[in-house]
Amino acid sequence: MKKLKIILQYNYPYLVLLALVLVIAFIRICFIPHTSKIKISSSFTGIITSINYDNERYKLTIKNKEEVICYYNTKEELDIHLGDKIEVTGSFYEPNNNTIPNTFNYKKYLNNHNIFYLFKVKELRVLEKNKSLRYSIKDFIITRANSLNDTKGYIKAFIIGDKTDLESYNIYQKNGVSHLFALSGMHITLLCTIIYFLLKRFKYKDIFMIIFLIFYLSITNYSASLIRSIIFFTYLKINEKYELQIKTKNILILTICTLIINNNYIIYDYGFLYSVCVTYGLIISTKYYKKNYFYNLLITSLVAFLFSLPITASLNYEINLLSIINNLLIVPLVSIIIYPLSLITFIIPFLEPLLNFLIFILESINNFLNLFSLNIIIPKLSIIIHLLFYFLLLLCNKTNNFKYLYLGIIFIIIIQIRPFIDNNTLIYFLDVSQGDSALIVNHNEVILIDTGGVNNYNISDNTIKLIKSLGYNHIDLLLLTHGDADHMKDAINIINNLKVKNVMINNNEINDLERSVINNKAHIVKDYKSKLDLRIYNNYIDKTENDSSIITYLIIDKYQILFMGDAGIKTEKELIKTNIQNIDILKVGHHGSKTSSSKEFINKINPKYAVISVGKNNRYGHPNKETLENLSNSKIYRTDEDGSIMFKIKNNKLDIKTCNP
Repeated sequence: MKKLKIILQYNYPYLVLLALVLVIAFIRICFIPHTSKIKISSSFTGIITSINYDNERYKLTIKNKEEVICYYNTKEELDIHLGDKIEVTGSFYEPNNNTIPNTFNYKKYLNNHNIFYLFKVKELRVLEKNKSLRYSIKDFIITRANSLNDTKGYIKAFIIGDKTDLESYNIYQKNGVSHLFALSGMHITLLCTIIYFLLKRFKYKDIFMIIFLIFYLSITNYSASLIRSIIFFTYLKINEKYELQIKTKNILILTICTLIINNNYIIYDYGFLYSVCVTYGLIISTKYYKKNYFYNLLITSLVAFLFSLPITASLNYEINLLSIINNLLIVPLVSIIIYPLSLITFIIPFLEPLLNFLIFILESINNFLNLFSLNIIIPKLSIIIHLLFYFLLLLCNKTNNFKYLYLGIIFIIIIQIRPFIDNNTLIYFLDVSQGDSALIVNHNEVILIDTGGVNNYNISDNTIKLIKSLGYNHIDLLLLTHGDADHMKDAINIINNLKVKNVMINNNEINDLERSVINNKAHIVKDYKSKLDLRIYNNYIDKTENDSSIITYLIIDKYQILFMGDAGIKTEKELIKTNIQNIDILKVGHHGSKTSSSKEFINKINPKYAVISVGKNNRYGHPNKETLENLSNSKIYRTDEDGSIMFKIKNNKLDIKTCNP
């Protein structure tokens, strides 16, 4: 036993173990199929593990052999609860991959969490009511929290990790303090401190605490950061009880190995990556702490920022440099006051007015800090670059020589000039469902033609993320071909989230959507001088918005690209009179409708490639069969089938890639 204790105090066994576990995990991921065990049929039976209801639609997670996410559209409020066994009738379908490059891949995310299918529910039947104590307690927590209307978002976030009702979460993310609302080590530490205080005279309080934490984990949907915290806490207690004298950083490595062995795919979970990287950074940086709370808070904030920087950059493609300062203001308020008071208010509801007042102060500070954000765009980088940054951080910590940290910061600054030296021209025809949006990027010039727009959410959020992933935070020209919602409804979202220098609208009468852009203090222009050979035809004015669409003609090297907006046959006849012909890439007018792309027009311009921006299974029946026949001599790309289509032009060569669903 004595020799074992000596071995356990060395660092190398843990590093070897971690390397071995990672190698085995990657081998299993690469060579052992990660597939569903569900038998596809028209019905499915299981236990409800989560319930969300919004916009007259239920989102239910039902577990049998594995979890399936089910959607049920109904105005009726159902008498269903967590733990109920139900049978649903409908149809299985697979989630889609991301169809815009460098954006969130929902299918991959679900697969990594062992969810392979979604289910569209037509009928739902309760077979057996809940009999599980675990689900009864969770259902009670949710019901109790929902009864506290003004503060329910915070109480549900702090107790069960449910942030769906936390309306200000997006601003917390922008300020770099959203980690306070993800159940993790901070919450476990505070919770354990409270329980230890209540059980200070209880002999078996450590055993009780571990049992409590395991049960608590089961009602919080097993979040990766919380699992890490609880296993880490348990190993720390074992180390303390048996006086093994294992270093804290090595206990963390043991925790990481345990988690990866249990679930190989956890290495793709951002919550897991955030948790282990920041925790490791804090552990090895304790030598910098002093007997000063605010100084230590500054060190903690700085270390957390640096060790989470590559993960934040790969997820959001930007970082807020002021998040270090923001944490100094927000962390004490949340950890010392808001979080404990939320737990107390859950037990003693009459304290809600006090909690609500303090939340008002918190959100006011949060909104104020958001006015002074200092964001730096970090384009998509190779995993090698991220690992190099961590290597420099560890070298800096090991040697106490901050020149290595300076090298990392200088490298981040150098990255900012990459768009200026990139000599590629990129043209993206973006999948924005039933709508239009095309992005042109060339030598630090960014042009966005239309934004798309759907009813329920900002579909252009993915466009914004793509632009940032390419290293840009601006748009030189936002060209809105005409005033239809499927082309410009998301213009305000684009303007609010990127620096839009110029906006162009057509010469037809201004409608409500165009007026909202003008009233948003957009810089409206009638002409635009591009670094590219860009010709804009905006003098076609008709009674309809479609035939008044701005037409854009672009020449790059030897390639000609024509963007038709929603222009119809009447406008095409005007364009035939010009010398435009032998087009290489045509953005087909009006989503392939029969009102556009006449045989006469197509024969004149003779496009080599034709791109149709169209929604999957759209109610208009686009693209029209006649239009497809007119384009039979062209290679046709469709956003409903091919996702976003990228044309890359470099040195007179054309490269085409798609982002398939």
